Amino acid sequence: MSGYAGLRVLVVEDEPVVAMCLEDILEALDCETVGPAGRLADGLALAETENFGAAILDINLAGERSIPIAEMLQRRGVPFAFASGYGAVPEGFESVALIEKPYREADIDAALRALLG
Repeated sequence: MSGYAGLRVLVVEDEPVVAMCLEDILEALDCETVGPAGRLADGLALAETENFGAAILDINLAGERSIPIAEMLQRRGVPFAFASGYGAVPEGFESVALIEKPYREADIDAALRALLG
């Protein structure tokens, strides 16, 4: 048991195979995936309209940065982490957690625990 039973997690990830991997990890942790959204506009729409308890945002979405989604989540008070294979959060978000890709279950578990503190 992960302790996340039914936790809804917004997934914003532009690589379909990587998004499926993250969905599998979240399912193994007993979470429900919202999305995934592969584009900035789709992620923003979900961030505005859906209810969820946490979010994982790929920083680079096919050349667009997920910063507007992060700003929306901050306004809504939803905890989130960035994900990247490049190792740095965007400027102005230094206090936000970063999950290094490729995704590993232990990293996602640790990030969710930190977010939900």
